[in-house]
Amino acid sequence: MPPVIETDDHKALRAAVGALGRRYGREYFTRTVAEGAHPTALWKEAAGLGYLGVNLPEAYGGGGAGITELSLVLEELGTAGCPLLMLIVSPAICGTVIARFGTEEQKRDWLPGLADGSRVMAFGITEPDAGSNSHRLTTTARREGTDWILTGRKVFVSGVDLADATLIVGRTADARTGRLKPCLFLVPREAEGFTRRRIDMELSAPEKQFELTLDEVRLPADALVGDEDAGLLQLFAGLNPERIMTAAFAIGMGRYALDRAVAYARERSVWQQPIGAHQAIAHPLAVAHIELELAGLMTRKAAHLYDAGDDAGAGEAANMAKYAAAEACVKAVDQAVHTLGGNGLTSEFGLASLVNAARVARIAPVSREMILNYVSHRTLGLPKSY
Repeated sequence: MPPVIETDDHKALRAAVGALGRRYGREYFTRTVAEGAHPTALWKEAAGLGYLGVNLPEAYGGGGAGITELSLVLEELGTAGCPLLMLIVSPAICGTVIARFGTEEQKRDWLPGLADGSRVMAFGITEPDAGSNSHRLTTTARREGTDWILTGRKVFVSGVDLADATLIVGRTADARTGRLKPCLFLVPREAEGFTRRRIDMELSAPEKQFELTLDEVRLPADALVGDEDAGLLQLFAGLNPERIMTAAFAIGMGRYALDRAVAYARERSVWQQPIGAHQAIAHPLAVAHIELELAGLMTRKAAHLYDAGDDAGAGEAANMAKYAAAEACVKAVDQAVHTLGGNGLTSEFGLASLVNAARVARIAPVSREMILNYVSHRTLGLPKSY
């Protein structure tokens, strides 16, 4: 089991990343969004300090640590008000999958660039009609000689405009059963027949969302990542880190909101004392802090299990961590806005934009209801309702 108290190395990592994040801060983040730009300066500096690839193998330019360390990086950047969403997608999902299942050539081609930030990958799994049901994915891959031909659509794919390639989840036919099984393919940005359309979102984030169309996209044999027959094993090697990192993203967001609310409650006086002296203000903030701390413990447990190679245990813990962190984040943001009153809706304090962002943590990459389904039938042994 993971230690409840973090190691000195982890504390040092938190402190260093936090210092970097505060040098940029929420003002940098909101200005980047307003300009329609990307947080390139922060991304490059984080990369130069070794933070982006901290989870990737040392042999390919990474830090040789794990999802535990990468999740700390994301959480601390979020707490400083400038989270990097692509940390979830590029090194956590795509980097992990390639490091675990890629060929030697794929590792050499991709991991050094993902580690130093010079290359970025996106991840496409969600489809318009499949929702959370990965068994209903309609993007298919068929063989044509030694090549693969991919056809299908994906939605809500983050950062495709930045990505050199997108790791696409398609389905191939099992020669023995005829059933379709998931497989992962590297689709280069400029592949013929691979097009993107930006989805307009009412979210304040520098990373944009896209719908992808794959129209008979021809890929070489080495575009397949991992074993064609491994199926869900390889897929969840990427999805479990995604859940853990989403939890870290949510905790960081919640901590940022709580910090702003606490600072305001200490200074704001309406009667004879700061409003933070009133229990109606203080107690909800204390509850928010407790719930964020509890979610953090679950996130560290999930990351520890994943890094230890316990995929089954990590799957359960990662889902629980994502659920707990999303709930704690939504409540912390809501209470922060409420504490500031009208000021909580102004641009000056940077909290209003978090209301929508916090809701995303409940929805993506898997809804809280699907997590409850998972826990009820996988953990508690109750019958499925679907």
